Amino acid sequence: MNLYQNLLVIASVSIFLSVASACSDGQCKLLDECSSDGDCEAGLYCFSCSQGFSGSRCVRSTISDQFKLLNNSLPFNKYAFLTTHNAYAIDGYPLHTPVPRVTFTNQEDMITDQLNNGARGLMLDTYDFDGDVWMCHSFGGTCHDYTAFGPAIDYLKEIEAFLSANPEEIVTLILEDYVGPNGLTKVLTDAGLMKYWFPVSNMPKNGEDWPLVSDMVANNQRLLVFTSIQSKEASEGIAYQWNYMVENQYGNGGMQAGSCPNRGESSALDDKSKSLVLVNYFHSMSSKLETCKDNSGDLINMLHTCYAAAGNRWANFVAIDYYKRSEGGGSFQAVDTLNGKLLCGCDDIHACVPGSTSGACTP
Repeated sequence: MNLYQNLLVIASVSIFLSVASACSDGQCKLLDECSSDGDCEAGLYCFSCSQGFSGSRCVRSTISDQFKLLNNSLPFNKYAFLTTHNAYAIDGYPLHTPVPRVTFTNQEDMITDQLNNGARGLMLDTYDFDGDVWMCHSFGGTCHDYTAFGPAIDYLKEIEAFLSANPEEIVTLILEDYVGPNGLTKVLTDAGLMKYWFPVSNMPKNGEDWPLVSDMVANNQRLLVFTSIQSKEASEGIAYQWNYMVENQYGNGGMQAGSCPNRGESSALDDKSKSLVLVNYFHSMSSKLETCKDNSGDLINMLHTCYAAAGNRWANFVAIDYYKRSEGGGSFQAVDTLNGKLLCGCDDIHACVPGSTSGACTP
């Protein structure tokens, strides 16, 4: 056997051993190389992020359930929740108008999948359009047939089905609202959501703690809805967001390292008369290529920056685009970090000792 044949045999054996030792069939762990979702263990999927690693690797696809890991016996504002920005603006969403859609998207899977994977806050843009309430991007402040996604009731029925099937879960809707009087109330009623309604009368007005999650579940008050229209709180009983929540600047203005300004409608982030804190971290124009990096270490760094800006308060909601894209742990790890900080002072909820006081962390 000549030298070339010897080298060929050695190379073939090396490749065989490499393939044989590679993980597959649901055995691949976080950041292991993979060729399909089926290679990855539960809670992971196979993804390529050219900004973070070469090839395809298993990255996280689901949230850690803070209620099951620790408890649900604390006030609602003592927990953090993954929030999908423009949750309705979904790649490949079926057309409901006679013309092609010419607008950007912000998510890649349906509302049901977002909820099943752990999103508990949904940011939605609601408009009067075509004689009904629709989810829509706008052009010039108006919903058009080429920027419309679909009737709001279709999305809301998915949320109702999830709440019905998961009686211990709470969902928060944060609405950029362009709907006329009573339109939202009608579509929420028609979707069957009013039976889960958390009433404005139970919301803290001066920075107090929210009711206990366990009580919200026991009372079946598991849907929180916030509107951007102030008058609807008095006229329809829909909470005006800025009475209860502070929020940082959205878009590129909220992605400057070391800076966390409030958005124009929000009071200052350190206004502690508002019990809830929301942190946005997404580009003004969504970018799939950039998002896998944005949703990783940069996101966690911004959460620390906004903690200081909010008067040493950790975010309750973290809103992002393309929530499953990351270099590994991504938005799911960011929420684990927030819940660790909120619930026990640890850097990760998995380090919290059940039943412990703040600061008791496992190695």
